[in-house]
Amino acid sequence: MKNSSVGIWLAIIGSLFWGAAGTAAQFLFQNYNVSPQWLVGMRLLTSGFLLLAFVLFVKKEPILNIWRHKDSVMLLLAFAFLGMLPSQFTYFMAIKYGNAATATILQFTGPLFIIIFIALRQLKLPRRIDCISIIIAMIGTILLVTKGHLNALSLAPIAVFWGLLAGLSQASYTLIPKNLLSKFSSLIVVGWAMLLGSIPFIPIVSTHQLTVFNWKIALSLAFIIIFGTILSYLFYLLSLKFIEPAITGVLSAFEPLTATVLSVILLHLHLSFIEIVGAFLIILTAFLQVWPTQKFKIQKILKIAKK
Repeated sequence: MKNSSVGIWLAIIGSLFWGAAGTAAQFLFQNYNVSPQWLVGMRLLTSGFLLLAFVLFVKKEPILNIWRHKDSVMLLLAFAFLGMLPSQFTYFMAIKYGNAATATILQFTGPLFIIIFIALRQLKLPRRIDCISIIIAMIGTILLVTKGHLNALSLAPIAVFWGLLAGLSQASYTLIPKNLLSKFSSLIVVGWAMLLGSIPFIPIVSTHQLTVFNWKIALSLAFIIIFGTILSYLFYLLSLKFIEPAITGVLSAFEPLTATVLSVILLHLHLSFIEIVGAFLIILTAFLQVWPTQKFKIQKILKIAKK
């Protein structure tokens, strides 16, 4: 019971950091000449380097073995450029043209793209609960982006475009490295993927100059890199030692919740009741996906939380 409680808190704190990082990125986009390309490059380059350094010098594990097998190299390159890079870039672009709250919520449509992909690959219809999840998520997305007025978008079309691409990219980020993660440490896989994914942005990182650099920018960058990337991911991995991945996936709902609350409080974002309902429906799909097999464990989580 105690170990489960530790795992739950680790998953929640990691999700809180992820959500807060989105709000920090929106702050930089709104108030300073920070571009998504520059921020993605800085985040991936710095976080990848620090993660690999942590594995090499703290955990004292080799980090080059992944490059000794052709299959693992091909998977790593696919993960870096078709999973890691687009998931980061589309998410920050969605924040740039929309806001952290809606970008994070639309990113939560990722599991639905996974359902569709698996159904197409296996050439069979999704489970009934999957079909229900797709319908609920579609309704939630429509409410979120239209505020209930079906003849007009409340978000800029480009923000909706990047938000849905963030969901699609989240699906590829989840599916591509499955075999790779079964053979190598997830820290090594993610560290190298981040480092490789930063390569296209290095010219921008090295040449782009901020017109102003102050403690607010420095603090936001440090939070995004250290708390919103490295610590959030480490906490996520540690939580898996105490609770199952499905439960961790449910608890990741704290990410869009955090981004929304912080955006409302700090960045004065206003969400209508209809938008809140839409967001709730999208997040609800994460619970529906694990409910058939995990309902008793979820009930146990609720009991632990009460204690």
